[in-house]
Amino acid sequence: MSQDESPLRHRGGDRSSPYPVSRLAPAFAAPDLAAEVVRAEAMLSARTGAKLRVIADQIKALQSEARKVLQEAREEQALTQAECAFQRRPGQIYHLYRRANGSRYFSLLAPADWQGEPPHPWIGSYRLEPDHSWTPAARLGQPDDTGELVRQLLEIGGFGGLAVLPKPDDRGRSDPTGPAD
Repeated sequence: MSQDESPLRHRGGDRSSPYPVSRLAPAFAAPDLAAEVVRAEAMLSARTGAKLRVIADQIKALQSEARKVLQEAREEQALTQAECAFQRRPGQIYHLYRRANGSRYFSLLAPADWQGEPPHPWIGSYRLEPDHSWTPAARLGQPDDTGELVRQLLEIGGFGGLAVLPKPDDRGRSDPTGPAD
């Protein structure tokens, strides 16, 4: 095979050549190419490092969220296992007390119902939710803005007309037409 027939040799016009074919073409040297490769690798390293930092931050956030979920599960499990001498009904508020031996129990009577002298130390008051989770009574008045946040994100994304979550009423219920109690 002659040099003219080599598959590596460019056969098109000089303008489409991947390498200079004229002495008037801009000169390039191997050190210039090496510097360009070093710059490209540095940029690649910086981009990759930045992406990995974002992923590492997300991992830390997820780990923190997982710890929070597990702690909430432990607390809810302790509430679920507290002694109760009556049938628990969702929507009802129960008051948690601690006996001298450390055992905990629910009562329907709030600390104020004992005329200021409950028989045991009061730990807190909780509402049993329909999914059998517990909400501290102190948080019952706090609005849940999750639905509003989702609505804002949908509007930003151009999906403002979608009704994904109904707006909560003044008691924090997401369906004001349905019975809550």
